[in-house]
Amino acid sequence: MIDIHCHILPSMDDGASDWEQALAMAKDAERDGITTIVATPHHANGQYMNPAPHIGQAVELMNDKLRQNGSSLLVLPGQEIRVYGELLNDLERGMLLSLAGSRYFLLEMPSSRVPRNMEEICHELIIQGFVPVIAHPERNAEIAADPSKLERLIEQGALGQVTAQSVAGVFGSKLQKISLELCRRRLVHVVASDAHDSIHRPFGLSEAYRTLGKEMGVEICDYFRENSENIVANLEIGKGGLGLPRKNRHKLFDFVKSLLH
Repeated sequence: MIDIHCHILPSMDDGASDWEQALAMAKDAERDGITTIVATPHHANGQYMNPAPHIGQAVELMNDKLRQNGSSLLVLPGQEIRVYGELLNDLERGMLLSLAGSRYFLLEMPSSRVPRNMEEICHELIIQGFVPVIAHPERNAEIAADPSKLERLIEQGALGQVTAQSVAGVFGSKLQKISLELCRRRLVHVVASDAHDSIHRPFGLSEAYRTLGKEMGVEICDYFRENSENIVANLEIGKGGLGLPRKNRHKLFDFVKSLLH
């Protein structure tokens, strides 16, 4: 499996605090069946600043240490970029990293709201040939209350990424219900761990896929796995059938009903 969202690089954010923890996370990832990780330290979230050049150096050192420890895990560079005013300017300045050098950028919104400029930023990225990947939308209060706010971004060309532990129910039944509902509405295209450590925020990708298989069938598991591979390979995400937003059927029913009365 490929994990496109992980905080494994040490001493860069609220993920691994040192090399010992980072290497322990690497062992956990391999045990969970993960072969490749995109390291995505927080950037510009009000607490952490991790510009592109620093991440490249840290990833190179991480892979060196993994090889020294006999690990076959591959770590690739990325960022979890908080949506902020200077995002597009910093993109031009070379401060931002896509996922594994691809066209895909991992964007994080505040947990309380959808930023007013979110659609504008997604639009600007898309017309430049990039694809926004919306990190853990299930944890955004506005989207949880009104999934159509995520649907507008998906219809615009963005992708949705839910967290493995949300899907598996580790963060509670409410968050699990929201995550599965977003999947059923075709607003999710990839599952990732968002792992921060080995204890409180571990990987859990295999458990998430087991839950999805039981709830929605193995086809969607294959779809999500393939999309993770395509992101890292900079290939297009297939949206046929599973990936397209499913329109709200009750609106169509109400319209038809109005014609009959």
